[in-house]
Amino acid sequence: MSKIPYKIYLSEDEMPKAWYNLRADMINKPAPLLNPGNGQPMKAEELEGVFCSELVKQELDNDTPYFEIPKEVYDFYRMYRPSPLVRAYCLEEALKTPAKIYYKFEGNNTSGSHKLNSAIAQAYYAKKQGLKGVTTETGAGQWGTALSMACSYLGLDCKVYMVKVSYEQKPFRREVMRTYGANVTPSPSMTTEVGKKILAEFPGTTGSLGCAISEAVEAAVTTPGYRYVLGSVLNQVLLHQSVIGLETEAALKKYDIEPDVIIGCAGGGSNLGGLIAPFMRDKIKGLKNYRIVAVEPASCPSLTRGVYAYDFCDTGKVCPLAKMYTLGSGFIPAPNHAGGLRYHGMSSVLSQLYDDGYMEAVSVPQTEVFKAAERFARVEGILPAPESSHAIKVAIDEAEKCRETGEEKTIVFGLTGTGYFDMVAYEKFHDGKMDDYIPTDDDLKKSLESLPKF
Repeated sequence: MSKIPYKIYLSEDEMPKAWYNLRADMINKPAPLLNPGNGQPMKAEELEGVFCSELVKQELDNDTPYFEIPKEVYDFYRMYRPSPLVRAYCLEEALKTPAKIYYKFEGNNTSGSHKLNSAIAQAYYAKKQGLKGVTTETGAGQWGTALSMACSYLGLDCKVYMVKVSYEQKPFRREVMRTYGANVTPSPSMTTEVGKKILAEFPGTTGSLGCAISEAVEAAVTTPGYRYVLGSVLNQVLLHQSVIGLETEAALKKYDIEPDVIIGCAGGGSNLGGLIAPFMRDKIKGLKNYRIVAVEPASCPSLTRGVYAYDFCDTGKVCPLAKMYTLGSGFIPAPNHAGGLRYHGMSSVLSQLYDDGYMEAVSVPQTEVFKAAERFARVEGILPAPESSHAIKVAIDEAEKCRETGEEKTIVFGLTGTGYFDMVAYEKFHDGKMDDYIPTDDDLKKSLESLPKF
């Protein structure tokens, strides 16, 4: 076989023509969303007041394995997809490891991350339904940036509630959203009733994704012609993000590469769920036995320290209940710099797979993540996002274990995006002003006491 190139590209003809729905092959399906009023599974007509009708169908469908990608969405994908699978030769050499390291790079678009894969799909269905606009939340700002781009392209209005700590830490991401025409509000805010309530209960709070979700949902249901869209957690989002995993699978097969370990950062689950989808399918069917590792911040450890239970998806308790690994909807993480991972719960799909033992989870402290990010940047030439760097940290750990044991494992991880708008975070790391706050057991016990009782 010829030497594997630094970047493995697929042709446009090799791009996925359909999204893959992992739920269709899961033995134990994710538990349904419940109506918080009566505890019964949510019906389509109940969800359609919040979400676009076609997206509700995708959200509730546990049986259809493939959904055709609409031509308009596929044509948009062609502007930046397929994304490259990169062999990290320089990192391997720097680590002196026998391991082979590959990363799927999703930062080669203006939004700087994988989020655009679902943003354009959700905006397309909103436009098709004849809506005026959409509302959403964003943590680090990558989802808000992606959605503002998609809405601008399709002529939709876009209202973004940005977690306050990220709004302040990442002003340039905020300005990119505004450049694309989005209205950006720091959350929690005084512009919604739920925002006022949260501020009254938690004065001076820096916010969380759960807070921002509550505000965005309220804005959607109280504004005619609008619906709410979400950048992670939901089944429909993992469905759209399956293009990441499908392309990764195709690129690996092109050179007969068989991965041993697949690693992804995990906050709500969009990137990890998309990356692992086809590999998890083969693991569930008993065809392969990949090690699949979810990496989360130690400051917001839903899989590693949360409980598997029904909980509200948002801090304001206006959303349906989802069964997931959760720290409690009232948990507000420390203001770390991986804003996209500051969510109290995990996707129901990934939670079920984790509970069934199909994947592992580890949590890592913030300063160790930035050490790994800097190490990667210095040899691979890409400045990674703080979120992505969680996966880099564990990929490096795995490669160093191979150096110690002499094993020639093949490691694949997701590089979800770039960190060029995260320079305040890098500055604090370099100046020694970054800490590693980790919630205590008492902190978690207090937030878990608010879990709904059945």
